[in-house]
Amino acid sequence: MFGARRTRVTLPIMDIRLFNSLTRSVETFTPQHPDRVTFYICGPTVYNYAHIGNARGPVVFGVLVDVLRRRFGKVDYARNITDVDDKINAAALEQKVPITAITDRYAAIYREDMSALGVRLPDIEPAATAHISQMIRMIEQLIASGHAYAAEGHVLFSVSSYPAYGQLSRRSTDEMLAGARVEIAPYKREPGDFVLWKPSTPELPGWDSPWGRGRPGWHIECSAMCEAHLGETIDIHAGGVDLQFPHHENEIAQSVCAHGGKPFARFWLHNGMLTFDGSKMSKSVGNIRTVHELIRKQPPEALRLALLSAHYRQPLDWSESLIEQSIRTLDRLYGTLRDLQAVEAADLPIPQKVDAALCDDLNTPLALAEVQQIAARARQSQLALASLDSAENRQAAAFCKSELVAAGRALGLLQQAPAEWFGRGGNADDEARIQSLVDARNEAKQQRDFARADAIRKQLLDEGIAMEDTPTGVRWKRIG
Repeated sequence: MFGARRTRVTLPIMDIRLFNSLTRSVETFTPQHPDRVTFYICGPTVYNYAHIGNARGPVVFGVLVDVLRRRFGKVDYARNITDVDDKINAAALEQKVPITAITDRYAAIYREDMSALGVRLPDIEPAATAHISQMIRMIEQLIASGHAYAAEGHVLFSVSSYPAYGQLSRRSTDEMLAGARVEIAPYKREPGDFVLWKPSTPELPGWDSPWGRGRPGWHIECSAMCEAHLGETIDIHAGGVDLQFPHHENEIAQSVCAHGGKPFARFWLHNGMLTFDGSKMSKSVGNIRTVHELIRKQPPEALRLALLSAHYRQPLDWSESLIEQSIRTLDRLYGTLRDLQAVEAADLPIPQKVDAALCDDLNTPLALAEVQQIAARARQSQLALASLDSAENRQAAAFCKSELVAAGRALGLLQQAPAEWFGRGGNADDEARIQSLVDARNEAKQQRDFARADAIRKQLLDEGIAMEDTPTGVRWKRIG
């Protein structure tokens, strides 16, 4: 992109410290196997478009995966696809199509939308319907060990058989029953017992099992897919804080009991929820914003920056002003890179302070602040280069540019060419035309033809192009 050349720099190795929801403390992370990290994040239920809150986990934990890869090398990163679910079934019945017509469509859209946000595909993307046999086997293990029971075509996990139930969410029994929205059913031994397998009527998807034709409960899906691809004990399990109970609590219970008491996940990471202009996002209120909609109206990189702007464990209020602020920030950063287009960038490692911030429980706000500091140094180097074009100044400017690109790479930012960012919504010919008008305005000003210069500025403003006079020259950007 920038004609980069590789430069090797050795940096000190820092500990990676993460807040473990299971212990409620920040702990130093080391994988159980030194040459492999196992990481699982709960993926989408593919029956509709993902809303922007669903994207926060994939964005922030994708940054963490990159940190882990830089430190440990191999990371087996899994993000599942839930492609059998009551909401999927309802959509398929309403549209009178097989569930695959729903799930295939929305899974493809989900991948495309996440890609637009700079979220790479996981190493492993297991689909629930491809792991029915593993789910049945795990359920049989739970029945054999006395942790589950069959009743009226259902199989249920016996919560009382696992004394540690509730250790992740630290809720009382009453709170857990209320939070789980427990279904009162005569076939349950206790109200809190949850479904592992349920019968399917003829119009619903189903699979043959020892308990009759049916389908899995939601919670058993993730446990079985984790076991199939990552092993009985994994290093990290992540997801939204709204999944902590009952989903993650139930995953722990069934996995630990199916595996003879072995821990399920050593670290649990949970990202905070998104609100919209101070209110909880809700379909009934109508304040849901889908990724599919937003990436067609706003620069996807600005949406990514907005999602990284707060610490992942904290709530994040989503608003138009947050997006606008993110666009302005990227305008300034890309403007700095454009001002330094005369020097070549090298491929540097992630700057130490940026890496340190990310190693400190994925502190993206601190990392972004350091990016701004690097950009400030880059602007100073450009001023020095403009005033005295010496070999020493060119070398300093090239280093600052390289450092800024490397810092952005750690966060999945600043990897476009500046012309691509500022030319969003246009094409190469249009960008060349705009630049020629900017150059013509500069020439008119130098010749003191201010009427012509003002006319060009107005023409560009009418086209939604704003110009900014800076000490290092004129920048232009699209504003509408």
